[in-house]
Amino acid sequence: MSLFEVSDRAKRLHEELLDFMDARIYPAEPVYEEQMRASGDPHHHPPVLEELKAEARRRGLWNLFHPHPQWGPGLTNSEYAPMCEVMGRSPHLAPESMNCSAPDTGNMEVLTLFGTAEHHEKYLEPLLAGTIRSAFAMTEPEVASSDATNIALRIRRDGDGYVLNGRKWFASNALHPHCRVLVVMGKTDPDAVPHRQQSMVVVPIDAPGVTLVRGLPVFGYQDREGHGEILFEDVRVPAGDVLAGEGEGFAIGQARLGPGRIHHCMRTIGMAERALELLCRRALSRSTFGAPLSERANIQDWIAESRIDIEKSRLLTLKAAWMMDEVGNRAARTEIAAIKVDAPAMALRVVDRAIQVHGAAGVTDDLPLAGFWAHLRTLRLADGPDEVHKRTIARHELRKYAGTG
Repeated sequence: MSLFEVSDRAKRLHEELLDFMDARIYPAEPVYEEQMRASGDPHHHPPVLEELKAEARRRGLWNLFHPHPQWGPGLTNSEYAPMCEVMGRSPHLAPESMNCSAPDTGNMEVLTLFGTAEHHEKYLEPLLAGTIRSAFAMTEPEVASSDATNIALRIRRDGDGYVLNGRKWFASNALHPHCRVLVVMGKTDPDAVPHRQQSMVVVPIDAPGVTLVRGLPVFGYQDREGHGEILFEDVRVPAGDVLAGEGEGFAIGQARLGPGRIHHCMRTIGMAERALELLCRRALSRSTFGAPLSERANIQDWIAESRIDIEKSRLLTLKAAWMMDEVGNRAARTEIAAIKVDAPAMALRVVDRAIQVHGAAGVTDDLPLAGFWAHLRTLRLADGPDEVHKRTIARHELRKYAGTG
Protein backbone atom coordinates (compact mmCIF):
# COMPACT_ATOMS: atom_id res chain seq x y z
CA MET A 1 0.00 0.00 0.00
CA SER A 2 1.36 3.42 -0.96
CA LEU A 3 1.74 6.18 1.60
CA PHE A 4 -1.69 7.77 1.16
CA GLU A 5 -3.64 4.83 -0.29
CA VAL A 6 -6.96 4.18 1.42
CA SER A 7 -9.36 1.26 1.65
CA ASP A 8 -12.06 0.54 -0.93
CA ARG A 9 -14.67 1.33 1.74
CA ALA A 10 -13.15 4.78 2.31
CA LYS A 11 -13.13 5.39 -1.45
CA ARG A 12 -16.83 4.50 -1.65
CA LEU A 13 -17.65 6.84 1.24
CA HIS A 14 -15.64 9.61 -0.41
CA GLU A 15 -17.59 9.17 -3.67
CA GLU A 16 -20.87 9.20 -1.72
CA LEU A 17 -19.76 12.37 0.05
CA LEU A 18 -18.96 14.15 -3.23
CA ASP A 19 -22.41 13.22 -4.54
CA PHE A 20 -24.05 14.44 -1.32
CA MET A 21 -22.25 17.77 -1.63
CA ASP A 22 -23.36 18.26 -5.25
CA ALA A 23 -26.90 16.94 -4.84
CA ARG A 24 -27.83 18.38 -1.45
CA ILE A 25 -25.27 20.60 0.32
CA TYR A 26 -24.50 23.23 -2.34
CA PRO A 27 -28.18 23.60 -3.36
CA ALA A 28 -29.07 24.01 0.33
CA GLU A 29 -26.72 26.97 0.86
CA PRO A 30 -29.19 29.65 -0.37
CA VAL A 31 -32.01 27.92 1.54
CA TYR A 32 -29.89 28.08 4.70
CA GLU A 33 -29.17 31.79 4.16
CA GLU A 34 -32.85 32.59 3.58
CA GLN A 35 -33.95 30.65 6.68
CA MET A 36 -31.34 32.45 8.78
CA ARG A 37 -32.44 35.87 7.47
CA ALA A 38 -36.12 35.10 8.01
CA SER A 39 -35.53 34.05 11.61
CA GLY A 40 -33.84 37.30 12.62
CA ASP A 41 -31.80 35.28 15.12
CA PRO A 42 -28.07 34.86 14.44
CA HIS A 43 -28.10 31.63 16.47
CA HIS A 44 -31.18 30.13 14.84
CA HIS A 45 -31.10 26.43 13.95
CA PRO A 46 -32.50 26.36 10.40
CA PRO A 47 -34.78 23.43 9.47
CA VAL A 48 -32.72 22.66 6.36
CA LEU A 49 -29.95 21.36 8.62
CA GLU A 50 -32.18 18.67 10.09
CA GLU A 51 -33.20 17.65 6.56
CA LEU A 52 -29.54 17.35 5.58
CA LYS A 53 -28.73 15.38 8.73
CA ALA A 54 -31.43 12.85 7.93
CA GLU A 55 -30.13 12.44 4.39
CA ALA A 56 -26.51 12.11 5.57
CA ARG A 57 -27.50 9.33 7.96
CA ARG A 58 -29.42 7.59 5.20
CA ARG A 59 -26.31 7.66 3.02
CA GLY A 60 -24.02 6.37 5.79
CA LEU A 61 -22.18 9.71 6.01
CA TRP A 62 -22.41 10.00 9.79
CA ASN A 63 -19.70 10.38 12.47
CA LEU A 64 -17.07 9.95 9.76
CA PHE A 65 -14.47 11.51 12.07
CA HIS A 66 -14.78 8.94 14.85
CA PRO A 67 -11.90 6.45 14.87
CA HIS A 68 -13.78 3.84 16.90
CA PRO A 69 -15.88 1.43 14.77
CA GLN A 70 -18.46 1.23 17.55
CA TRP A 71 -19.44 4.84 16.94
CA GLY A 72 -18.65 5.48 13.26
CA PRO A 73 -17.10 3.89 10.18
CA GLY A 74 -13.73 3.66 11.96
CA LEU A 75 -11.74 5.57 9.35
CA THR A 76 -8.06 6.29 9.82
CA ASN A 77 -6.87 9.90 9.89
CA SER A 78 -5.49 9.41 6.38
CA GLU A 79 -8.86 8.17 5.16
CA TYR A 80 -10.85 10.90 6.87
CA ALA A 81 -8.56 13.74 5.74
CA PRO A 82 -9.86 14.03 2.14
CA MET A 83 -13.45 13.81 3.36
CA CYS A 84 -12.96 16.51 5.98
CA GLU A 85 -11.41 18.67 3.26
CA VAL A 86 -14.53 18.28 1.12
CA MET A 87 -16.71 19.32 4.07
CA GLY A 88 -14.62 22.48 4.40
CA ARG A 89 -15.95 23.70 1.05
CA SER A 90 -19.26 24.45 2.79
CA PRO A 91 -18.25 24.93 6.42
CA HIS A 92 -21.61 26.22 7.68
CA LEU A 93 -23.54 23.21 6.44
CA ALA A 94 -21.47 20.15 5.60
CA PRO A 95 -19.72 19.33 8.91
CA GLU A 96 -22.83 19.68 11.09
CA SER A 97 -25.01 17.83 8.59
CA MET A 98 -22.72 14.79 8.98
CA ASN A 99 -22.17 15.22 12.74
CA CYS A 100 -18.51 16.09 12.15
CA SER A 101 -18.32 19.66 13.44
CA ALA A 102 -16.10 21.15 16.11
CA PRO A 103 -16.08 21.27 19.06
CA ASP A 104 -18.36 18.24 19.25
CA THR A 105 -15.85 15.99 17.50
CA GLY A 106 -13.21 16.64 20.14
CA ASN A 107 -15.68 16.43 23.00
CA MET A 108 -17.02 13.11 21.73
CA GLU A 109 -13.51 11.70 21.60
CA VAL A 110 -12.82 12.96 25.13
CA LEU A 111 -16.04 11.43 26.47
CA THR A 112 -15.30 8.18 24.62
CA LEU A 113 -11.84 7.90 26.16
CA PHE A 114 -12.35 9.43 29.60
CA GLY A 115 -16.09 9.55 30.32
CA THR A 116 -17.96 7.29 32.71
CA ALA A 117 -20.84 5.00 31.74
CA GLU A 118 -23.19 7.74 32.96
CA HIS A 119 -21.45 10.32 30.74
CA HIS A 120 -21.80 7.96 27.79
CA GLU A 121 -25.51 7.51 28.35
CA LYS A 122 -26.33 11.13 29.21
CA TYR A 123 -24.08 13.01 26.78
CA LEU A 124 -22.00 10.85 24.44
CA GLU A 125 -24.83 8.84 22.93
CA PRO A 126 -27.00 11.93 22.20
CA LEU A 127 -23.94 13.68 20.74
CA LEU A 128 -23.23 10.71 18.51
CA ALA A 129 -26.88 10.73 17.47
CA GLY A 130 -26.72 14.44 16.68
CA THR A 131 -29.63 15.32 18.96
CA ILE A 132 -27.58 17.62 21.24
CA ARG A 133 -24.48 19.79 20.88
CA SER A 134 -21.63 20.65 23.26
CA ALA A 135 -19.03 23.33 23.96
CA PHE A 136 -15.43 23.29 25.17
CA ALA A 137 -14.56 25.94 27.78
CA MET A 138 -10.82 26.47 28.15
CA THR A 139 -9.90 30.01 27.04
CA GLU A 140 -10.13 32.78 29.65
CA PRO A 141 -10.16 36.58 29.25
CA GLU A 142 -7.82 37.36 32.16
CA VAL A 143 -4.88 35.07 31.30
CA ALA A 144 -2.79 34.12 28.28
CA SER A 145 -4.62 30.89 27.54
CA SER A 146 -2.17 29.83 24.84
CA ASP A 147 -0.23 28.51 27.85
CA ALA A 148 -2.79 26.17 29.40
CA THR A 149 -0.92 26.14 32.72
CA ASN A 150 -2.20 29.72 33.18
CA ILE A 151 -5.82 28.60 33.40
CA ALA A 152 -7.33 30.25 36.49
CA LEU A 153 -10.93 29.01 36.81
CA ARG A 154 -10.99 27.33 40.21
CA ILE A 155 -12.35 23.84 40.72
CA ARG A 156 -12.40 23.34 44.49
CA ARG A 157 -13.22 20.10 46.26
CA ASP A 158 -16.23 20.46 48.55
CA GLY A 159 -17.56 17.35 50.29
CA ASP A 160 -18.70 14.79 47.75
CA GLY A 161 -18.34 17.16 44.81
CA TYR A 162 -16.56 20.17 43.35
CA VAL A 163 -17.41 23.86 43.09
CA LEU A 164 -16.41 25.92 40.04
CA ASN A 165 -15.74 29.67 40.07
CA GLY A 166 -14.33 31.70 37.20
CA ARG A 167 -14.92 33.07 33.73
CA LYS A 168 -14.43 31.58 30.26
CA TRP A 169 -14.83 33.02 26.81
CA PHE A 170 -14.72 31.88 23.18
CA ALA A 171 -16.54 28.72 24.21
CA SER A 172 -17.56 27.89 20.65
CA ASN A 173 -21.00 26.34 20.21
CA ALA A 174 -22.27 27.60 23.57
CA LEU A 175 -25.08 29.59 21.90
CA HIS A 176 -26.25 26.75 19.69
CA PRO A 177 -29.91 26.07 20.61
CA HIS A 178 -29.08 22.37 21.09
CA CYS A 179 -26.02 22.87 23.30
CA ARG A 180 -26.55 20.90 26.50
CA VAL A 181 -23.12 20.24 28.02
CA LEU A 182 -19.79 21.97 28.60
CA VAL A 183 -16.39 20.36 28.99
CA VAL A 184 -14.60 22.81 31.29
CA MET A 185 -10.88 23.03 32.07
CA GLY A 186 -9.91 24.54 35.42
CA LYS A 187 -7.43 24.40 38.28
CA THR A 188 -7.92 21.86 41.06
CA ASP A 189 -4.51 22.07 42.77
CA PRO A 190 -2.55 25.34 42.44
CA ASP A 191 0.33 23.81 44.43
CA ALA A 192 0.94 20.81 42.15
CA VAL A 193 3.60 20.77 39.42
CA PRO A 194 2.42 23.02 36.54
CA HIS A 195 1.08 20.24 34.30
CA ARG A 196 -0.81 18.50 37.12
CA GLN A 197 -2.73 21.51 38.43
CA GLN A 198 -5.57 21.30 35.89
CA SER A 199 -8.61 19.05 35.60
CA MET A 200 -11.49 18.76 33.15
CA VAL A 201 -15.08 18.65 34.31
CA VAL A 202 -18.37 17.86 32.62
CA VAL A 203 -20.93 20.61 33.38
CA PRO A 204 -24.54 20.81 32.15
CA ILE A 205 -25.00 24.18 30.47
CA ASP A 206 -28.14 24.80 32.55
CA ALA A 207 -26.47 24.01 35.89
CA PRO A 208 -27.22 26.57 38.64
CA GLY A 209 -24.54 29.25 38.66
CA VAL A 210 -23.71 28.99 34.93
CA THR A 211 -24.45 32.32 33.20
CA LEU A 212 -24.06 32.80 29.47
CA VAL A 213 -22.93 36.43 29.48
CA ARG A 214 -22.81 37.07 25.73
CA GLY A 215 -21.88 35.73 22.35
CA LEU A 216 -18.63 37.27 21.15
CA PRO A 217 -18.57 38.63 17.59
CA VAL A 218 -15.63 37.67 15.38
CA PHE A 219 -14.68 40.37 12.85
CA GLY A 220 -18.25 41.62 13.17
CA TYR A 221 -19.82 38.20 12.60
CA GLN A 222 -22.04 36.49 15.15
CA ASP A 223 -21.35 32.90 14.17
CA ARG A 224 -24.45 30.73 14.30
CA GLU A 225 -23.07 28.39 16.96
CA GLY A 226 -21.76 31.36 18.96
CA HIS A 227 -18.56 32.00 20.89
CA GLY A 228 -19.75 32.26 24.44
CA GLU A 229 -18.47 34.22 27.38
CA ILE A 230 -19.57 32.18 30.39
CA LEU A 231 -19.52 33.03 34.10
CA PHE A 232 -19.27 30.20 36.65
CA GLU A 233 -20.42 31.21 40.12
CA ASP A 234 -20.40 28.47 42.77
CA VAL A 235 -21.33 25.84 40.18
CA ARG A 236 -21.53 22.49 41.95
CA VAL A 237 -20.83 19.19 40.16
CA PRO A 238 -20.50 15.62 41.50
CA ALA A 239 -16.99 14.24 41.99
CA GLY A 240 -17.61 11.70 39.23
CA ASP A 241 -17.88 14.50 36.67
CA VAL A 242 -14.14 15.18 36.86
CA LEU A 243 -12.85 13.35 33.79
CA ALA A 244 -10.15 10.75 34.54
CA GLY A 245 -9.59 12.24 38.01
CA GLU A 246 -7.81 15.29 39.38
CA GLY A 247 -4.68 16.54 37.61
CA GLU A 248 -5.43 14.96 34.23
CA GLY A 249 -6.78 18.08 32.53
CA PHE A 250 -3.63 19.07 30.70
CA ALA A 251 -3.05 15.56 29.36
CA ILE A 252 -6.69 15.29 28.23
CA GLY A 253 -6.38 18.68 26.53
CA GLN A 254 -3.36 17.57 24.56
CA ALA A 255 -5.12 14.35 23.54
CA ARG A 256 -8.14 16.38 22.42
CA LEU A 257 -6.41 19.19 20.55
CA GLY A 258 -4.21 17.02 18.29
CA PRO A 259 -7.07 15.56 16.22
CA GLY A 260 -9.01 18.83 16.47
CA ARG A 261 -6.14 20.79 14.94
CA ILE A 262 -5.77 18.47 11.99
CA HIS A 263 -9.55 18.56 11.37
CA HIS A 264 -9.37 22.36 11.24
CA CYS A 265 -6.53 22.17 8.72
CA MET A 266 -8.37 19.69 6.51
CA ARG A 267 -11.45 21.93 6.36
CA THR A 268 -9.21 24.93 5.71
CA ILE A 269 -7.84 23.31 2.56
CA GLY A 270 -11.42 22.75 1.41
CA MET A 271 -12.15 26.45 1.87
CA ALA A 272 -9.07 27.30 -0.19
CA GLU A 273 -10.23 24.96 -2.97
CA ARG A 274 -13.68 26.58 -3.02
CA ALA A 275 -12.06 30.04 -3.13
CA LEU A 276 -9.80 29.05 -6.03
CA GLU A 277 -12.78 27.67 -7.94
CA LEU A 278 -14.65 30.96 -7.45
CA LEU A 279 -11.53 32.90 -8.48
CA CYS A 280 -11.19 30.94 -11.73
CA ARG A 281 -14.88 31.17 -12.63
CA ARG A 282 -14.82 34.93 -12.02
CA ALA A 283 -11.64 35.39 -14.07
CA LEU A 284 -13.18 33.53 -17.01
CA SER A 285 -16.49 35.43 -16.89
CA ARG A 286 -15.30 39.04 -16.45
CA SER A 287 -13.46 41.33 -18.86
CA THR A 288 -11.61 44.59 -18.28
CA PHE A 289 -10.10 46.90 -20.87
CA GLY A 290 -11.05 44.62 -23.72
CA ALA A 291 -9.76 41.28 -22.42
CA PRO A 292 -10.90 38.56 -19.97
CA LEU A 293 -9.40 38.74 -16.51
CA SER A 294 -8.12 35.21 -17.08
CA GLU A 295 -5.68 36.52 -19.69
CA ARG A 296 -4.03 38.98 -17.31
CA ALA A 297 -0.59 37.82 -16.27
CA ASN A 298 -1.04 38.78 -12.64
CA ILE A 299 -4.31 36.84 -12.41
CA GLN A 300 -2.64 33.79 -13.96
CA ASP A 301 0.16 34.13 -11.41
CA TRP A 302 -2.40 34.16 -8.57
CA ILE A 303 -4.10 31.06 -9.94
CA ALA A 304 -0.83 29.17 -10.36
CA GLU A 305 0.48 30.24 -6.94
CA SER A 306 -2.81 29.22 -5.32
CA ARG A 307 -2.69 25.75 -6.84
CA ILE A 308 0.90 25.30 -5.68
CA ASP A 309 0.08 26.58 -2.20
CA ILE A 310 -2.92 24.26 -1.83
CA GLU A 311 -1.04 21.17 -2.99
CA LYS A 312 1.85 21.81 -0.60
CA SER A 313 -0.48 22.27 2.37
CA ARG A 314 -2.49 19.20 1.42
CA LEU A 315 0.63 17.03 1.25
CA LEU A 316 1.88 18.32 4.60
CA THR A 317 -1.54 17.65 6.14
CA LEU A 318 -1.70 14.15 4.69
CA LYS A 319 1.77 13.43 6.05
CA ALA A 320 0.63 14.54 9.52
CA ALA A 321 -2.50 12.35 9.24
CA TRP A 322 -0.40 9.37 8.15
CA MET A 323 2.01 9.89 11.07
CA MET A 324 -0.89 10.08 13.53
CA ASP A 325 -2.05 6.71 12.20
CA GLU A 326 1.40 5.12 12.19
CA VAL A 327 3.18 6.50 15.27
CA GLY A 328 0.46 8.28 17.25
CA ASN A 329 -0.60 11.86 17.94
CA ARG A 330 2.23 12.61 20.33
CA ALA A 331 4.97 11.55 17.93
CA ALA A 332 3.29 13.60 15.19
CA ARG A 333 3.00 16.77 17.26
CA THR A 334 5.63 18.67 15.25
CA GLU A 335 3.84 17.88 11.98
CA ILE A 336 0.50 18.84 13.55
CA ALA A 337 2.03 22.14 14.70
CA ALA A 338 3.40 22.75 11.20
CA ILE A 339 0.07 22.31 9.44
CA LYS A 340 -1.70 24.43 12.06
CA VAL A 341 0.63 27.29 11.09
CA ASP A 342 0.69 26.64 7.36
CA ALA A 343 -2.88 25.76 6.36
CA PRO A 344 -4.76 28.85 7.65
CA ALA A 345 -2.06 31.21 6.32
CA MET A 346 -2.16 29.47 2.95
CA ALA A 347 -5.95 29.61 2.73
CA LEU A 348 -5.97 33.28 3.72
CA ARG A 349 -3.71 34.05 0.76
CA VAL A 350 -5.96 32.15 -1.65
CA VAL A 351 -9.15 33.71 -0.28
CA ASP A 352 -7.60 37.18 -0.41
CA ARG A 353 -6.76 36.69 -4.11
CA ALA A 354 -10.30 35.50 -4.78
CA ILE A 355 -11.75 38.54 -2.98
CA GLN A 356 -9.55 40.85 -5.06
CA VAL A 357 -10.67 39.29 -8.35
CA HIS A 358 -14.33 39.65 -7.33
CA GLY A 359 -13.89 43.33 -6.49
CA ALA A 360 -16.57 44.86 -4.28
CA ALA A 361 -18.67 41.68 -4.45
CA GLY A 362 -15.89 39.79 -2.71
CA VAL A 363 -16.37 41.62 0.59
CA THR A 364 -20.16 41.16 0.71
CA ASP A 365 -22.24 38.29 2.06
CA ASP A 366 -23.37 37.44 -1.47
CA LEU A 367 -20.34 35.15 -1.66
CA PRO A 368 -18.76 32.98 1.03
CA LEU A 369 -15.33 34.62 0.69
CA ALA A 370 -15.64 37.31 3.38
CA GLY A 371 -16.92 34.75 5.86
CA PHE A 372 -14.12 32.38 4.89
CA TRP A 373 -11.56 35.13 5.50
CA ALA A 374 -12.91 35.97 8.97
CA HIS A 375 -13.01 32.31 9.96
CA LEU A 376 -9.52 31.58 8.64
CA ARG A 377 -7.98 34.62 10.32
CA THR A 378 -9.49 33.44 13.59
CA LEU A 379 -7.89 30.01 13.07
CA ARG A 380 -4.46 31.62 13.38
CA LEU A 381 -5.41 32.00 17.07
CA ALA A 382 -7.79 29.08 17.73
CA ASP A 383 -6.30 25.92 19.27
CA GLY A 384 -3.11 27.86 19.97
CA PRO A 385 -1.72 30.89 18.12
CA ASP A 386 0.83 30.52 15.34
CA GLU A 387 3.63 31.62 17.62
CA VAL A 388 3.11 28.73 20.06
CA HIS A 389 3.17 26.18 17.25
CA LYS A 390 6.28 27.76 15.74
CA ARG A 391 7.91 27.49 19.16
CA THR A 392 7.13 23.75 19.18
CA ILE A 393 8.65 23.30 15.73
CA ALA A 394 11.76 25.36 16.57
CA ARG A 395 12.40 23.43 19.77
CA HIS A 396 12.13 20.16 17.85
CA GLU A 397 14.70 21.39 15.33
CA LEU A 398 17.07 22.72 17.97
CA ARG A 399 17.08 19.44 19.87
CA LYS A 400 18.60 17.76 16.81
CA TYR A 401 21.74 19.85 17.17
CA ALA A 402 21.97 20.47 20.93
CA GLY A 403 25.41 19.55 22.20
CA THR A 404 26.89 19.00 18.74
CA GLY A 405 29.13 22.07 18.91
